[in-house]
Amino acid sequence: MSLAKSLSDKLKYGGLSGKGEFNVELAIKMKFIIILLAGLYFILPGCSVITAPYKISKGAVKGTIWTVKTTYKVTAGTTKVIYKIGEFTYEVVKAPIEWTLTHEEIDTIDGLSPKEAIRLGRVKKSPYTVNGKRYYPMSLKKAEDYKEIGIASWYGHETRRQKGGYMTANGEAFKPSGLTAAHKHLPLPMYVKVTNLENNRSIIVRVNDRGPFPSRHNPKSGDRIIDLSMGAAKRLGFYRKGTASVKVEAIKVKES
Repeated sequence: MSLAKSLSDKLKYGGLSGKGEFNVELAIKMKFIIILLAGLYFILPGCSVITAPYKISKGAVKGTIWTVKTTYKVTAGTTKVIYKIGEFTYEVVKAPIEWTLTHEEIDTIDGLSPKEAIRLGRVKKSPYTVNGKRYYPMSLKKAEDYKEIGIASWYGHETRRQKGGYMTANGEAFKPSGLTAAHKHLPLPMYVKVTNLENNRSIIVRVNDRGPFPSRHNPKSGDRIIDLSMGAAKRLGFYRKGTASVKVEAIKVKES
């Protein structure tokens, strides 16, 4: 702080004018410099903060505003970003680029190979192709008011029987027991409230993947509006049944 003190003394005793005259304009400028230097002195030592790699889409949905609490946990060199909304917790880990996609049928994302698009961060609302069909995600503005009723299914059980990890379409490590979901048209990632209309159970899930898509043995599976993780399906009470009639709606969130 010696430089700031020196500048302060010059201001105080008129040592900046060359003749001891007080230059008002110069004094204002020097005071600004002193404040800036003082701020840097106190801020710089604390700059080793981990920045969350995923931004939360803030919407303008009318109704309840949910607060997102964010914490960080480093285990064996891997940083977990832990989001908490009400009673629901989401652990987000960036998957190694060599991991297999949960949906290998995705051909391209934004005109690139899926892995390259993920590496470059060009996934959020970019168009993509699956088995030759092109999908266009909705804009952030349109997603803010998203609400839809339809059939939900769940996926991910097959990944538990195979070695190695899996990544979602936006590059996150897929966790079958987590509270996540795949959607064909919503920006990635974002949060939605899912209500099972058959038992009125509701949860909030993190949409971080693409799907569901038509399968060879069941082309109509592509008509489902959302694919939930196994953990989410269990919370909503349709794990054994496989599908359920649901209402999906965007929620408004703010970071605490």
